[in-house]
Order: sequence, then C-alpha cells, then structure tokens
Amino acid sequence: MKKRTGEILRILDEMYGTDARCYLNYDNPWQLLIATILSAQCTDARVNIVTKDLFVKYPDIRAFSEADLHELERDIHSTGFYHNKAKNIIACCRKLHDDYDDRVPSDIESLTALPGVGRKTANVIRGNIFGIESIVVDTHVGRISGRLGLTKEKDPVKIEYDLMKEIPKDHWILINMQLITFGREICKAQRPECERCPLTGYCRNK
Repeated sequence: MKKRTGEILRILDEMYGTDARCYLNYDNPWQLLIATILSAQCTDARVNIVTKDLFVKYPDIRAFSEADLHELERDIHSTGFYHNKAKNIIACCRKLHDDYDDRVPSDIESLTALPGVGRKTANVIRGNIFGIESIVVDTHVGRISGRLGLTKEKDPVKIEYDLMKEIPKDHWILINMQLITFGREICKAQRPECERCPLTGYCRNK
C-alpha cells in the first residue's frame, strides 16, 4: 500500500471509526437484496420507509415471486424507476425460489445472474451478509476515489478493480461505508464542502 493511501485511510478511520455498518434496514439476506435493488437512484432513507411496510406485506421470497406486477409497482413507486425494479424483484425472487430453495447465494457469479443484480448489489450482499471482503462502487465511492487519485477510471467495474489493488483487503468493506458517508456529508457531487474537509491535501480536484 502506498504511504499516501495509508494516510487517507487513517484519516477516514479517525472520522468515521472502524465499525462497518449498512444504512439499509433488513433482518435477513433476501431483505437486504431487495432493499439494495430498490436503492438504485434512491436514498437509503426513502428505501427504509418503503421496506418497513413492504416486508410486512410480502413476508418471504415466495410472496414476492407471486406478487402482482402492477400492485408491487404501486408499493415501491416512491423509490423511482419502479417498473423495472418491480419486474426485476419478482423475477429475482422467482429464480431464488425455483433454483436456490429461497436462499441467497454468496458467489459473485450466481448473484450477478439474478435479475436486477449487478456487481454493486452483489458486493453489498457479499460484504454485509457473508463477510466476504468486497468493494462496492456507488456514485459516492466512484466520485471520491477519483477526486482522491485512487483511480482514473470512470467505469464502476474498473474502479472496483483499481480500489482492490490500492486498498488493503481488510479495509474493503469499511471503505464502502466511509466513502458513502463522506460523500453525503462533505464531498458532495455538486457542492463539496472543501473548507471543512480533512482530505483536501490529497484531493486532485483542488
């Protein structure tokens, strides 16, 4: 690991601690899977509001697999992109029910073969459910890692591989949470609050 990268990680550890936590509310693997699908282009806070009632109405994978498309669209409407999300959730749960006995798989190939599940969602599941070290590249992680010079790539998969090379494996899950929080609170997309940022000395966008 480069000295510069180690200094960035030390500052982030001091800012946010070293306890990795997920901002989506869930009680089991399939709930986190559905919540993560819903979180695309939507805030975690909004998803948590929706899933509070959604997981009562649909208490298991089979219930989602048998859901009426238009009714589920109405249930998740406020998360945006509700047509594709509803279609993917139903198809995903049907595959989990038919092929995996209502269990969420842990390997990246099986996860990304599920409808509506890309590498980002798969890595959220692998990191939070199975404790498998994974890099999750959302808009915050991609933006900030570029600003900090940890990658020059724009494609999320290429960013993921750059960060896997640059950051020690024991920090992979942690860096996801830290950069997401940092992106929400300080290093915002449109109006980054540089005057109160402790990482300005490492920023390539100054």
